[in-house]
Amino acid sequence: MEKIKIALTKGRLAEKSLKVFEAIGINFSAFYKDSRKLILPSDCGQYEMILVKALDVATYVENGAADIGIAGKDTLLEANANVFELVDLGFGKCRFAVAGSPGFDIERAVKLSVATKYPRVATEYFQQKGKQVETIKLNGSVELAPLVGLSDVIVDIVETGRTLKENGLEVLENMHSISARLVVNKASYKTKSETLQPFVEGIKQAITVSEG
Repeated sequence: MEKIKIALTKGRLAEKSLKVFEAIGINFSAFYKDSRKLILPSDCGQYEMILVKALDVATYVENGAADIGIAGKDTLLEANANVFELVDLGFGKCRFAVAGSPGFDIERAVKLSVATKYPRVATEYFQQKGKQVETIKLNGSVELAPLVGLSDVIVDIVETGRTLKENGLEVLENMHSISARLVVNKASYKTKSETLQPFVEGIKQAITVSEG
């Protein structure tokens, strides 16, 4: 039987995903070993884990290099990948938000400058509001942008809001709720349905049990 390839990114998301896999009897002992390998087999030999960057999970799945992927809704929105999003796994919860200096009035700005790691998400959000924006792509520490005059506001992932507060910023608008999602390659879901559909149903049941 052809192996099922699962794209994951290292860190808390992968560790929580593995707990769900283990709940349905799929174990990746190799993941816990001190290794730099990027492709890891499951103990049963039926699955392979491919370790990739978070922003690349959707790309691997869309193009068939992986059959399944687990990624945050934030990266899926930014990638705009053509995949089936089948399960909200319920962990990795946070939110997209617009943040800036306290009291900044977004509506009064004629043309808003927005610094973000997620230019597609930011642009689409403000376009839907009928707002003209200039997005500035940054790769880290977006909180700096309003402080040094690079942008009016930022669009970023917010979990507790502590980093914003410590840098003199606040949430001005909440945008989207974020959590980890299971996505599947569209072609694989048809050609490997005998294996993938029971896997997906097992994940759904495991999530229901854990939430109960």
